[in-house]
This record gives sequence, C-alpha cells and structure tokens, in this order.
Amino acid sequence: MTDDGPVMPRGSVSRTARLASLPLGAAGRATLGLGKRLSGRPADAVAAELQQRTAEQLFAVLGQLKGGAMKLGQTLSVFEAAVPEEMAAPYREALTKLQEEAPPMPVRTVHSVLAQQLGGRWRERFKEFDDAPAAAASIGQVHRATWRDGRDVAVKIQYPGAATALMADLNQLARFARLFAALFPGMDVKPLIAELKARVVEELDYGLEADAQRGFAAAYADDAEIVVPRVVASAPKVIVSEWLDGTPLSRIIAGGTREQRDRAGHLLAVLHFSGPQRAGLLHADPHPGNFRLLADGRLGVIDFGATARLPDGHPEPIGRLLRWALAGRAEEVLADLRDEGFVRPNVEVHAEEVLDYLRPLLEPVVDRHFHFSRRWMQEQAARIADPRSEANRLGRQLNLPPAYLLIHRVTIGSIGVLCQLDAQGDYRAVLEQWLPGFVEK
Repeated sequence: MTDDGPVMPRGSVSRTARLASLPLGAAGRATLGLGKRLSGRPADAVAAELQQRTAEQLFAVLGQLKGGAMKLGQTLSVFEAAVPEEMAAPYREALTKLQEEAPPMPVRTVHSVLAQQLGGRWRERFKEFDDAPAAAASIGQVHRATWRDGRDVAVKIQYPGAATALMADLNQLARFARLFAALFPGMDVKPLIAELKARVVEELDYGLEADAQRGFAAAYADDAEIVVPRVVASAPKVIVSEWLDGTPLSRIIAGGTREQRDRAGHLLAVLHFSGPQRAGLLHADPHPGNFRLLADGRLGVIDFGATARLPDGHPEPIGRLLRWALAGRAEEVLADLRDEGFVRPNVEVHAEEVLDYLRPLLEPVVDRHFHFSRRWMQEQAARIADPRSEANRLGRQLNLPPAYLLIHRVTIGSIGVLCQLDAQGDYRAVLEQWLPGFVEK
C-alpha cells in the first residue's frame, strides 16, 4: 500500500477469497459431519459441532475485514444475546479486536482527504491535530484534535474507496447469507443485507449524517439525560464535532456495575422512543460502539450515519397495538394488524392465537420492573425459530410492512443491547411518556 494510495479497494482479491472461504468451509464441515454420523456419533452432537465450527470460521473471516463485512458484523452484533454464550463470546472478541487493531490510513492519505474536503489550508482550522487515529469504524476513522477556538473535537474521515469496497462486500455476503443460519437460527440475513445496501448511500454521505447529528443535537440541547455533540464543520467525507468522553457501552457490557447497566439501559430506551417525538429522527444503529455513559450519568451518542426520518414521530398504531395486547383485547389487536398490513387480507388467523404469539414479547412492559437478560432473549429466539412450534407457524403467516421494517429492526436490535447489558428497570414508564397511542387519552 502506498502512502497516498486508496485504502480499502486494495487487496480486493484477498478480501473476496476470504469471503469465498465461507461456503467452502461449510461444505467441508458438512462432509465431515456426514462421515461422523455414519461412524455412529449422535446426529445432535454432530449438528452442534458443525454449528460451532461454522460460527468460528464466520467470526474469523468477518474479524479480518473492514467495509461491508465489518458493517454486517456490527449490525449482527446487537443480536448476539440471542445465541449461546460460547458462540457469542468469540464474536464480541473478533469485533473488538477489529476495531482496536484495524490498520490506520497512511498519514499522507489522511492529510490529502482533509485538504480535499476542508481546503488546502485545513491546518489553520485546528490548533492541534493528532495524526494517529483514536478509533476505527467500518467506513472511516476518527482523529482527536483541537479546533481553532480551543474546543476538543473528533474528526471523522472516510476511507478513500469506501463505497466500492462496501458494496462489493455486501454483494458477496448476500450470496453466502444462508451460512449465517448457523449462528442465528430462524433469521433471514438476506433482507438485512438488502437493507444495509439500500442505506449505504446515506451512510457514505457525511453531509447527510452531519445534518442528522445537528437535528439530534438541537433536540437534546442541555438535556438532563441525553447528550449529542455539536457539529463544528462538515463536508461530504469529513465531519468535525465536539469530542465526547465517557465509558463505551461495550466496556459496561463486559464489566460494568449494576448501576451503570441499569442507567445505560434506561437511557437507550429513552433515546429510542423520544428521538422520533423530539427530533423527528430515529437513531437506527444501536450497536454499543455508538454510545458512551458520561461521568455525570448522561448517555452520549456519537454516530448518526444511520437514521430514519419520522417527522410525525413513532407511528401511533404501534402504541395502540401494545395497549390492546396488554389489555387482552385480541379482536382489536387483529383488526389493527390487518389495517396496518401485518396480516394480509387473504391470511386467516385466530385473534387469540395472535395474542398468544405476542404476549411473551410484551413482558418488558407488563409491569413496572423488567430484567432484560441473554436467557430471556434466547428463549424468545428459540420459541420463534423452532419450526415445530406454533409461534414459528404463526410468525410465518405475518407480514412486515415496508414502513415498519427499519423501526422493527432497530427495536429488536436495541432490545438485544439491553439484554447484553443485563439491564433492569421500569420500561413501561418510558413508553407511557414517549410512545404515541400507548396511553389512552
């Protein structure tokens, strides 16, 4: 790699070879498994071993790449609470190692991007600029600096060639999507990858991200619970915003106190439900790397590349459906599900069966206290994914309307992070305050 050459596209042959190793490895393990079954080993034991080995290879390949592989890995990471710890732990380690040890852009490339985006006299905008990156992400890296007015700032710089590498990786991963079933039984990864591809254009445009960050910062200015750093300057490939210190949620997940876990969980829920009402925006990338718990107890939010624009706030039918379901009003639940397109006109389902399907998912807001845990999420995932279960049969009859796709994915992802945090508290109160339709007026 030259000092000023492209960062991500180079090595594309080796990147493709690594991704291509996924189905080849799976085929080899399947052959090995067949041989062991023929030799008399129990089928369940062989299946468990194949699942474990496939997951290990998946982690290893994703852990060696940036771009689309890392983006998909980060997106899937919020769901890891749904899988057994022996499989989830290597995944967390691979992503942490990737972010901590990702090779930085050459310094000359960093300076070249800054000159292109901020002008040839870009250095005059800063009192100090640290050439060593403070953090790495899927499509860029962050440098710490001091702005000309003395403020500490974070300078987010996009890797040259990020767009090409990102789309190439996602296209390749889409062809191997069935392999992810080894780690996430019942999850169809193809729609998730399709959604990521659809949002890539927005995430690559730092101008759009800066606008979203400005919207959140204005909505939460001087807030007692949420803090969003203000944007100092922006360009299509660079964002300069105020520096935010704090404890990353990944560290709290790994070894935080009970107080930190519960506080972070509460504030994540507040952000999720209050953002659409206060800013007309939903933060749509809930993985732990995007959040900090500040020393004063506030939640810091530092990445706005993925946002959903909800100018009218959260759709009122969501709150109304939850209210009907909690009250046991099965017929009203089914009627609203049909009206919103969750149940197609030609699909025949029984109202009580639908309510039975939903009830376990509503446990977090039934009472004034709920404990999110990996065990709870694993139970829900197993209940829905088991092809022999009534929940699985009914779930396959339901439809997810396009208007609710991103909201659904972000909500499930946020719940996944709450389970990683092992957070507990009064989540019903958050919905009562922020979710339209949840409280009857």
